[in-house]
Amino acid sequence: MRLLRRTKSVTRAEHITEVEKKARESQPDRPIHKPRDSLFSWSSGFDRYEGFVNWGALILMLGGTRLFLENVIKYGVRINPLSWLLWMKHEHETDYYYHTTVFLVAANLHIWFAYYLEHLLSKDKIRGNVEIYVHAAHLGIILLIPVVVLGIWTDMFSLLGRTVICVVYTVMFLKLWSYAQVNHWCRSEKSWRKKLSRRRSFSFRKAQDKEIAEISEEASDEVAALNLTQYPDNLTLRDLYYFLAAPTLCYELNFPRSQRIRKRFLLRRMLEVILITNILLAMFQQWIIPSVKNSFKAFSDLDFMRCAERLLKLAIPNHILWLSWFYLCFHSFLNTLAELLYFADRDFYQDWWNAKDVGTFWRLWNLPVHKWALRHVFVPMMKNKYSKASASFAVFILSAALHEYLVSIPLHMYKIGVFAGMMVQVPLVYISTKVESKFGPRWGNLIVWSSLILGQPLGIMVYYHDYIVKTVDPNMLGL
Repeated sequence: MRLLRRTKSVTRAEHITEVEKKARESQPDRPIHKPRDSLFSWSSGFDRYEGFVNWGALILMLGGTRLFLENVIKYGVRINPLSWLLWMKHEHETDYYYHTTVFLVAANLHIWFAYYLEHLLSKDKIRGNVEIYVHAAHLGIILLIPVVVLGIWTDMFSLLGRTVICVVYTVMFLKLWSYAQVNHWCRSEKSWRKKLSRRRSFSFRKAQDKEIAEISEEASDEVAALNLTQYPDNLTLRDLYYFLAAPTLCYELNFPRSQRIRKRFLLRRMLEVILITNILLAMFQQWIIPSVKNSFKAFSDLDFMRCAERLLKLAIPNHILWLSWFYLCFHSFLNTLAELLYFADRDFYQDWWNAKDVGTFWRLWNLPVHKWALRHVFVPMMKNKYSKASASFAVFILSAALHEYLVSIPLHMYKIGVFAGMMVQVPLVYISTKVESKFGPRWGNLIVWSSLILGQPLGIMVYYHDYIVKTVDPNMLGL
């Protein structure tokens, strides 16, 4: 029996030489086979999964639709935009709006103080470490005032009003921190140039000084040619208020500006804000409220099986709500604001959905906060000889404290739940990094999505339970 001639057995395509490849292709049997891995093998290099993305979106939509229909059958149609209007009207009748508005208007006092303080510093009327102490005290007072006022006069502000106040004061705290630090950098640079000029007036022996001076002169000429604002010409109320309104937390003397307002782009973003806001409110009424209420008894009885079932049931609607909120805030709203203010830097987020570990997710999903933390906390600490781990940990501590602040103060629940949840991210970053390095980026990405899908519903149910027990009735176990 004649044996068939076989080619050399291989396991990977790159093991075949060019000579063998050409020899096989020259055969009269018209060969069509070559060493190849199956597409689902990680070694295949295949990365086009658009169809699976569409499939996943369709499955998520079908699962969400089923939950929606089940919810409608159990509770009826709960979506009613008028109920939100009636709630807002009730707040207006009880002077909640008035008190909240007065509180927000009073925030201008902090803005004017920061502006006046920078003017004094620019004229060298405050020197030495006094600058640091005054700025630190002022920033601390900004965060402390809502704690004191909302804690003493609790009934004068609604939950919505307390939340808005805390968000506004937190954003103002971060922005004025950046404003003070950037102006400090500008004063230091200006002082350094004066010392260099004074030193050169006595000696021309150092060629390095001469080279630096020439570079500085060239840079000054370029700034003049571009008509860029220089310190201390930036110290105007108009400039400060523009920064406070701009969709960024990092101050600059010269922000990149767009040439015109794109009317169609602006109209689309504004319509998205209106439409998605109403969708979020409807989802909250129809899905979130009934699901969270039904979890109250399970959490009170510490029925872990029932708690797990409630958690998984709330996971899908809560995740859809979170994704919609992300698009609303970071794309629709911030782009609307940027377009109106001619603010050209629209880098509000990156592809966090492809994050290979939890640390990458935190760096990509909220770029305004990430850039602020990197510029004003991480890099300054690194320059002061702190380790990278210490600087990263400090960023997490500050972020966790501010997250706790934004939840505890409006709810009047001084716990450490949110703080602990944020600090759990530190070991989770380490675990996901190890998993990614050992098993590949796909497994790291699965950890990212799992933390997003399951972590938030658990926090919501725990805080809802404690809030009801604290504010309504500790015996409300029949909800």
